[in-house]
Amino acid sequence: MIHAVIMAGGSGTRFWPQSRKKLPKQLLRLYGERTMIQQTLDRCSGLIDPQHSWVVTNAVQADLTRQQLPDLPATNVLVEPAARNTAPCIGLAAVHALQQDPDAIMFVMPADHVIGPVEVFQEAAQKAVSVVQQDPDQLVLFGIPPTFPSTGYGYIEQGDGGHGVYQVQSFREKPDLATAESFIESGRFYWNCGIFCWRADAILKQLEEFEPQMRQQLDELAGFIGQDSYQNQLEYLFPQMNSISIDFAVLERATGVSVIEAPFDWDDVGSWLAVPRLAGEDDNGNT
Repeated sequence: MIHAVIMAGGSGTRFWPQSRKKLPKQLLRLYGERTMIQQTLDRCSGLIDPQHSWVVTNAVQADLTRQQLPDLPATNVLVEPAARNTAPCIGLAAVHALQQDPDAIMFVMPADHVIGPVEVFQEAAQKAVSVVQQDPDQLVLFGIPPTFPSTGYGYIEQGDGGHGVYQVQSFREKPDLATAESFIESGRFYWNCGIFCWRADAILKQLEEFEPQMRQQLDELAGFIGQDSYQNQLEYLFPQMNSISIDFAVLERATGVSVIEAPFDWDDVGSWLAVPRLAGEDDNGNT
């Protein structure tokens, strides 16, 4: 079964004053009639059942997140007691998904990106799931074909493969302009958009190899899921976990990492400057 995992713990300070710690950008209507987190879940409609969807957020935002996503079981909103970056976030979702479904395939995405058209997004998602079903150990990343030489995004270099699915040759951090231009010219690089697909047990296996203490802490926590003592154990164990991104913890160190070409429109809406581009302007230049 496919499980959506929506990472929604960001503070959204770049959209101050509308966006702040208690009301970050994923809980705002910046583009369209629905908030960004609602649009993220909507995007999975027909592909993933809300019963198999998870949101990882923080205590300040949890209640409003549940209000905005009434179709999501309240217990599927997982609350981090401390900010520990994306590796513990994804690990937490993985142990919960496995409790519900031992064959869970995780489709991991940020809550605050603008993506379209939905059909193209879902086609890419289905391709990623197919790769994982054929090779249960594969970790699949979504690569956005770059439309300009951005110096603000990380890049993924494609290796061997074809038909829009490639082994990852290398990861490149945010480049300078000349390097970004060379990436574009080569035709071998994608933007790393932070969307992933893998089996829950596969990502935990990789955490066991590269972050063994974190894996041990997650396994210990998993034993308390559904029990009255779970919250106390979460508040004790989670803040002890290494604060590290899934990229640095696993993806840049593991073998069996693939990238699929994701030809949908994508924007991470990094600041107010992105909003007019997405929403358009009226005759007076207002968004």
